[in-house]
Amino acid sequence: MASGFRNLTPQQRALLDRWLPGARVERDHSWGLVETTVLEMTHAGSRFIVKAGGGNDHHIERELHAHLHWLLPWTSRGRAPALAHGDAEAKLLITRYLPGELVLGSAHAGAPSPYRQAGELLALFHAQTARTDHGYERRENEKSLAWLSGPHRIAPSTVERLRAEIAAWPMPAAALVPTHGDWQPRNWLVHNDVISVIDFGRAAMRPALTDFTRLAAQDFRRGPSLEAAFLDGYGTDPRERDAWHRSRVREAIGTAAWACQVGDEPFEAQG
Repeated sequence: MASGFRNLTPQQRALLDRWLPGARVERDHSWGLVETTVLEMTHAGSRFIVKAGGGNDHHIERELHAHLHWLLPWTSRGRAPALAHGDAEAKLLITRYLPGELVLGSAHAGAPSPYRQAGELLALFHAQTARTDHGYERRENEKSLAWLSGPHRIAPSTVERLRAEIAAWPMPAAALVPTHGDWQPRNWLVHNDVISVIDFGRAAMRPALTDFTRLAAQDFRRGPSLEAAFLDGYGTDPRERDAWHRSRVREAIGTAAWACQVGDEPFEAQG
């Protein structure tokens, strides 16, 4: 009990005691590389997932926003955890436990069916709403340049080339939709061969193609059948060539720099 609560603030502990009095920690799912504490708990015969953010956390607020505004296409089908309690100021979120094992690292990771289902689920999510943003490309370029100005281990010659390329990019208006932001098998659960979705801490309005970037860098490389199944489920391919290139370069920069800063060397190398 004490070890499970060690990273929670007094405010978070007080809210947890009010919402789930006498709850018991069953398992600590915290990742360790970031400030977020993730606990599996039981209360009154039910299981919950508790997420508590640290002082610099921005993920809980985004996750709570996603639960309140975007997750109905999934929760109505039992394909995402339902929100039980949340407080953005306290950086505390509680959802109902969703059974299943992570697709990542399981026997399902190399089978087409989970990718087809993931494509279907993502299409539902993206189809909810859309808006045009004339400043998106400029803001994303600025973020990439900021990563390049911070701590990283990207070669200086590569940084110079990246800066020059980004400066030459066009900045057209972008169509933004609700996106997950970390769409890959480590955030998919499988239970009785049915895929569900977790972890919405990076959810935001972005171009639809941005939810394809991590799959393209990882899973699609392992076999064309996985990409084909995903696209079959999604129903179309939003990856317009030039926008896709810009998105992948930005993703690579952010991955390499962020992973360097948190000490995740394999993810840094991927970037």
